Amino acid sequence: MSETMVGVVGAGLMGSGIAQVAAGSGASVVLHDVGTEQLDRGLTAIAGSLAKFVDKDRITRAEADETLARITVSTDLADLAPATFVVEAAFERLDVKTRMFAALDDIVGPDAVLATNTSALPVTQIAAATSRPERVVGTHFFSPVPLMQLCEVVRGFRTSESAMRRAIDFAEQVGKTVVVVHRDVAGFVTTRLISALALEAARLVESGVASAADVDAACRLGFGHAMGPLQTMDLTGIDIMVNAADNVAAETPGDTFAVPGLLRRMVAAGDLGRKTGQGFYPYP
Repeated sequence: MSETMVGVVGAGLMGSGIAQVAAGSGASVVLHDVGTEQLDRGLTAIAGSLAKFVDKDRITRAEADETLARITVSTDLADLAPATFVVEAAFERLDVKTRMFAALDDIVGPDAVLATNTSALPVTQIAAATSRPERVVGTHFFSPVPLMQLCEVVRGFRTSESAMRRAIDFAEQVGKTVVVVHRDVAGFVTTRLISALALEAARLVESGVASAADVDAACRLGFGHAMGPLQTMDLTGIDIMVNAADNVAAETPGDTFAVPGLLRRMVAAGDLGRKTGQGFYPYP
């Protein structure tokens, strides 16, 4: 890999997955989070994911051990200073990301590329928190990162060609197929498409037109989707979809991305999908 030292900010589901694929491609990785508990969970998730690959004969036990050995963890953001490519995978809130990028701007070298893993937030606004907007780019990985093949690489208003090239190369080197988003519109390509479909699916259920199971079956069998939109929301999290749709709606005229009341009630009740055991479907 051309980026020999990679920093990953955030050891949650996305960050741990990005750290795993980067390390698996030969890079040394520093995985940062605010506490040791979060880092321990992240490492446990990586070890578990690698074990599944070993069980399925996709990698050897030695390769799994080598991947884990390339990952170091730290609660000190300054330990990311040597990184030439940093992927931020913090919580999907603009204020959280801009604070993180302002801090990273003072830590990493002038040639380091700073990438934000976001599904809907404006890359240009995040880049504006730094003194190097030309080196800030969006890299929208998909969950679970070790399994999903797609990555959107998003150009901010001032992102340079060299930063775009390095981000594309990074994504391809960790095994992803890249979709290039040339203009930093809210929701990019994939979030706009899935949000429009998922929100309309929720409206159909809310208004009693069809059940969740039948709406999902229509999309699977009628359109060839691997998973229905309501099942997808359950997998990613109802709260994540609501947050993403609100971000897109704030910058898009019309009602296409207006969140139906059903989804807001589900979030208020804690029915967030697989992670809480109940969404549109139960998960015992």
